[in-house]
Amino acid sequence: MSRSLIYLVAGARPNFMKIAPIVRALQARADRFEFKIIHTGQHYDREMSDVFFDELGIPKPDYHLDAGGGSHATQTAKIMVAFEEICQKARPDCVLVVGDVNSTLACSIDAKKLDIPVAHVEAGLRSGDMRMPEEINRLVTDSISDWFFCTEPAGVDNLLREGKNPAAVFHVGHVMVDNLLYQRDQLDAAGGSGLETEALKQQFPRYGVVTLHRPSNVDDEQNLHGIAGALRDIAAELPLIFPVHPRTRGNLEKFGLDLGPNVHLIKPQGYMSFLNLWKDAALILTDSGGLQEETTALGVPCLTLRENTERPVTIDEGSNVLVGTDPARIREEAAKVLAGQGKQGRRPALWDGKAAERIVAELDRLIQA
Repeated sequence: MSRSLIYLVAGARPNFMKIAPIVRALQARADRFEFKIIHTGQHYDREMSDVFFDELGIPKPDYHLDAGGGSHATQTAKIMVAFEEICQKARPDCVLVVGDVNSTLACSIDAKKLDIPVAHVEAGLRSGDMRMPEEINRLVTDSISDWFFCTEPAGVDNLLREGKNPAAVFHVGHVMVDNLLYQRDQLDAAGGSGLETEALKQQFPRYGVVTLHRPSNVDDEQNLHGIAGALRDIAAELPLIFPVHPRTRGNLEKFGLDLGPNVHLIKPQGYMSFLNLWKDAALILTDSGGLQEETTALGVPCLTLRENTERPVTIDEGSNVLVGTDPARIREEAAKVLAGQGKQGRRPALWDGKAAERIVAELDRLIQA
């Protein structure tokens, strides 16, 4: 029997974290599958060296589409033109897309128009906020995908409510958690020595971590001013380490905001260096989607500085609290955590490091059907 060919699409660093467990699961089924890794180049990252892929335990991409930046339309169009050409040269049995970036949208449209089955990993997540480009990408991708792999029950519920065939919707767990557990074990074995964040951990025995990048928080002067004030107050009791996104740093300077001496600004970190930092934090304050899930997986207290989340399981079951951007609420919830009265969560069902194995098993059945 011939092997099935899978195209795995990734456009940015977090996407590679998500496809890495799937690559490892496909490698374990080499008798049934072959695969190609497609790097769309949506985000240029100079740190994506051989070491990065070695850490993930996966080979370097087979194709690099060099899409680069530009507007949403420009970037999506570049990816579509380049990816269509690859699909026409060697037609895969399935195109697998992850997450909710422009690459996810572009490649799923290409595949569907070429009558190639589309599998969406992290399907069904909904924030309800149509101002988020990611929400539009999720909705469009799910509207044309053939097979849906969900991280949590809410994703399944959303898809069924939208009329998807129940036989095509699978609650499999979370590949991001697969990768987190894999990377944590590597870090535990190697130790943190040599990582930039290790010196900070030695300097601050107890600390919190901040990440902020969403336009609604960092481009809005009033919101950023309020958040900055809350961070400054929290840092009076707990030193905060803040890997600063370039746009966030620029706006802090543009708006003349001072976070005070106890908020320590550092450059953005690589995956292992950042994991080494946040896994032992007393508190996380973030507007990231992925970090909500990762903190829940490891039981780290997390305050999400957003008015909505597409990942409700992190609130319903995990260690995440949705606090919005009101400075008083941020201070109040942080004080609870620091007083030992923070939320106690648990790791959701199927977040056990085996989601990729379940996905590959289903793909084998679905492609052969």
